[in-house]
Amino acid sequence: MNYRTLGRTGLKVSEIGMGCEGLVDKSYEQVLEFVDRMEELGINCIDLYSPNPEMRSSLGKAMRGRRDKFVLQSHLCSIWENGQYLRTRDIGKVKAAFEDMLRRLDTDHIEIGMIHYVDAVADWQEVVNGPVMAYARELKEAGKIGCIGLSSHNPEVAQAAVDSGLIDVLMFSVNPCYDLQPANEDVEQLWADAAYEKPLVNMDPQRQALYESCQRQGVGITVMKAFAGGELLGRNALAQVALTPLQCLHYALTRPGVASVMAGAHTLEELEACASYCSTPDSEKDYAAAFAAMPKISWVGHCMYCGHCAPCPQGIDVAAVTKLLNLTRAQGQVPETVREHYALLSHHAGECVACGSCEARCPFSVPIVENMKQAVQAFGL
Repeated sequence: MNYRTLGRTGLKVSEIGMGCEGLVDKSYEQVLEFVDRMEELGINCIDLYSPNPEMRSSLGKAMRGRRDKFVLQSHLCSIWENGQYLRTRDIGKVKAAFEDMLRRLDTDHIEIGMIHYVDAVADWQEVVNGPVMAYARELKEAGKIGCIGLSSHNPEVAQAAVDSGLIDVLMFSVNPCYDLQPANEDVEQLWADAAYEKPLVNMDPQRQALYESCQRQGVGITVMKAFAGGELLGRNALAQVALTPLQCLHYALTRPGVASVMAGAHTLEELEACASYCSTPDSEKDYAAAFAAMPKISWVGHCMYCGHCAPCPQGIDVAAVTKLLNLTRAQGQVPETVREHYALLSHHAGECVACGSCEARCPFSVPIVENMKQAVQAFGL
């Protein structure tokens, strides 16, 4: 298993995490099997958006004696009422649910306190200016949560949360189809068939700017819906070209700022298949050919960080240089942290001899030689 640092939190999280929906409705013995296998595979990050009390109790019992081996991302404002999940901003209910969650998980803290499901601008304003954010900050101060996160499907809301400086972690829906869609407060538009009937060209700029902003500001991204609820995997895929789970994972993990993907495994076999990402050859994770074959979607001129430009005869990591260059474009300047990352590269854009071999291999017709020239202007080498 590979591990990444989750933004400025300093937490080391496995590239493949575990979404809790796979644990709901399972017996304690089955949950224990999952936890045992996660430990064996090195999966240490678990998302707990579901407030299902039995699941939380089973997980808490299964983690006894090894709680420190796992990073828990548990959600504030997700409650269990009358036998079902509800989202609420009622602070009394939020507090009661959080304390019940700690008891059921048999712990005195969680690493990431995730403010749950904020997709509307008005809802964000209520959260940030009201008792929910105040409570999250109180919990952080008391050491009951290690850092504050927020989950959203809307890049406009997510960007506002990142820019506020109040969140350290963003849980966001990242996949190659949702990334084409503009900001919308109605999450169902992300998977509506009508949204994919017209030709679509390149990633939505607001989403790209969000990922780059997270990278620049040190807000770690944990990914939900990497498979678009399975819609990207089947014959009736949104993009009309079915992707493999490993291709979806690779796409998400190559976006700026992303640290871990919460895989919604329902069986041990699915969990193991996702965990195999870290040992699978790049050729089996490569999504470029599938993307290029999508009939109504084009990424022409847009670097997808797929790595097809390699190998550079001068040894330049073209995708890494382009990613750092895009961070400067989004900022309108060269942040010192980006400059430092660029300086640490083994080879720099100034070594480019403009042979064009990278452009000949690029599936998306990116003007790489011109990008290298701009990188030299931006970074000075």
